[in-house]
Amino acid sequence: METKKMITGGLVMFVLFVIITQPVKAADIVKIGFQGISDAAHGIGAFMTELVS
Repeated sequence: METKKMITGGLVMFVLFVIITQPVKAADIVKIGFQGISDAAHGIGAFMTELVS
């Protein structure tokens, strides 16, 4: 259990480091992630629409 806390803490510290030192790159990564989620949701919606039609 202690190892999991250490890994989580290290990951949080790394993310904060990247956000602080490279905010533009971090914003681009978040934008790409949300675009992927949006595309996936759109695809599921289109699939469900075709399934019902």
